[in-house]
Amino acid sequence: MNHQTGLAWKWLEEEVDAVIVGAGATGAVVARELGQAGLRVVLIEAGPYWEVSRDFVSDELHMRRTAWRYKRLTAGTNPPELGHNTSGSGVGGGTLHFTAVVPRFFPSDFRARSTDGVGEDWPIDYADIEPYYGKLEEEIPVSGPKNYPWGAFPGPYPYPEREPIAGTHQVLRIGCEKLGISSSIAPLAILSAPYRGRPPCINRGFCAQGCLPNSKFSTLIHHIPQALDAGVELRHGCMVNQVLCRPDDRVEGVTFLFNGQEYRQRARAVILCASAIETPRLLLMSVDGRHPNGLANSSGMVGKCFMLHSGHEVMARFSEEILPYKGTPVLALTQEFYETPADRSRARGFTILAHGSRPLAFMNIVAKATGLWGKNLREIGRDYNYFARLSIVGETLPSENNRISLSDQKDEVGLPAPQVTFTFGENDHKVIAQGIEMCRRILEAAGGKVEFVAPDTSHMLGGCRMGDDRQRSVVDRWGRAHDHPNLFIADTSLFVTSGASNPTITAMALAWRTADAIKEAFRQGEL
Repeated sequence: MNHQTGLAWKWLEEEVDAVIVGAGATGAVVARELGQAGLRVVLIEAGPYWEVSRDFVSDELHMRRTAWRYKRLTAGTNPPELGHNTSGSGVGGGTLHFTAVVPRFFPSDFRARSTDGVGEDWPIDYADIEPYYGKLEEEIPVSGPKNYPWGAFPGPYPYPEREPIAGTHQVLRIGCEKLGISSSIAPLAILSAPYRGRPPCINRGFCAQGCLPNSKFSTLIHHIPQALDAGVELRHGCMVNQVLCRPDDRVEGVTFLFNGQEYRQRARAVILCASAIETPRLLLMSVDGRHPNGLANSSGMVGKCFMLHSGHEVMARFSEEILPYKGTPVLALTQEFYETPADRSRARGFTILAHGSRPLAFMNIVAKATGLWGKNLREIGRDYNYFARLSIVGETLPSENNRISLSDQKDEVGLPAPQVTFTFGENDHKVIAQGIEMCRRILEAAGGKVEFVAPDTSHMLGGCRMGDDRQRSVVDRWGRAHDHPNLFIADTSLFVTSGASNPTITAMALAWRTADAIKEAFRQGEL
């Protein structure tokens, strides 16, 4: 107990070794690693500390409360819909409601400029994070096929693939087979067998609402307990509003808001894991006399090159029941179109996922595709059980015009609300068009009739990208800010390109690698 404030924060008046902002997919990994190394760590999270058995229910509307809660503005030709499918709120972050699809990035993702003449090359290669992929897949653990036909990892995954697969996933596999396209059961952070007291999945299908039985991995149930056991202090319900900087350009900690009061936490190192929107926003808000454009921003790149995956949905009606609510939402995929094709009709590519739907999600897709409402929408909903849905994860190329900036409006706690400006580029539209067409062909080959195509986006990436050139990037290859030797970023904002894979396991692998670099810096006396 802190006797001055009455709060149960033991280190508030002391300098700790590290303060981490954000307790989601990456912040929890960093906290666990630094805590187990014997460092004094404070982990600060804006959202609540969820208790699965008390707070999670199998209800689409109720569980929208796990989405980010504060105001965000959008702009651009293709302003994104920001909500439940892009960022979480609370300890565990987006892992609370992600679909747990965890394919690795391809080696070519790190060399898009060199191999395809687009985007930028990363300052690291696939080999640099490959060991971390393996460690994460073992400890989560990932269920997947014995033989995976794409990328650099051929399998097998630690746990066997999930089976049986539901109707929606059978549709993708049947359609692909008829067209001569390779498909596979997806690698999933969902158990196919018991693990450390957690049961295997029983196909309830509420992964996107939070897994009540804990068959699906989240950092809330895995990394956070390990971090707390290692002595990490977790402060939830606290919104960090500034990173503090000394005259020598070393950061000295953060300030944060709790119940309307501002508090300060001093630290020898600050690690930002707050998301591809909130990390740039925090840096831009952290202005002082020497940094009028915010911290880590001598390059002017903070907030720029923000990316979202195109996530367009294609839905087809079948003559027999598909029952799209059954089973894990995503159980089958094809990555046959992931890279640049031989005819160069587009640069880079897309993944296609067989994607189950809860009823409200289905109705929302139909409404976006058609503009229908009321009686006409309800009539389509009566045939819900006869629809199958495929969605794409389409790579978008980085553009400085797509960015995070501060608006002149305030959010619910009085901070400048972020504005997300986003427009698909010419190549992005080619990827989308070819992805939609391939979804259409697969659905029709399986016997369906395509009725709805709806635009969508997913997965926030970029905005503080890594690079060797400090004039064109925000952090170095280890996630250390070019401008501040004890400030690190370990979330998806440091992505250089988006790839066409669900990014969670790549972000976690990068975060673990950054945590190792931070531990080494402490050992060397640099921090």
